[in-house]
Amino acid sequence: MLLSTHGPLVADFIYAWANSRIQASLRLTTFSATPWLEWFLGCLDRAIDGAEYILAGIFHKAHFWEAHTHKPFNERQRAVINRLFDGFEGKLTSSKWAKLAKCSQDTALRDIDDLVKRGVLVKEPGGGRSTSYVLANDG
Repeated sequence: MLLSTHGPLVADFIYAWANSRIQASLRLTTFSATPWLEWFLGCLDRAIDGAEYILAGIFHKAHFWEAHTHKPFNERQRAVINRLFDGFEGKLTSSKWAKLAKCSQDTALRDIDDLVKRGVLVKEPGGGRSTSYVLANDG
């Protein structure tokens, strides 16, 4: 996950390198450090923003598990909850739970119902086959 913050840095480095090669080929005799400093500080700012975003997610996950230290979770529940914190895409449904936890649809629904009753998950508005769940905000 930390490598994702390097993408903008690599692109910026390539741009700066290409720009310096163009300037050298034009035989520019004047040099100003200002554009380079602006580029470098921009890269640094984006890297710090990315690190702050990643750390916020880590702290949120740690706070959740600290708040639920004394609550029993089975391995499937732990695995799927961790997946939700680690960047789950889309809506969590019982069928997605079953695929993530490698269990039957009935077992997935029992796991989900248990977490809803305990206030760990909240059922989103809507229902039927499109019923989806999210982590409760108080965790």
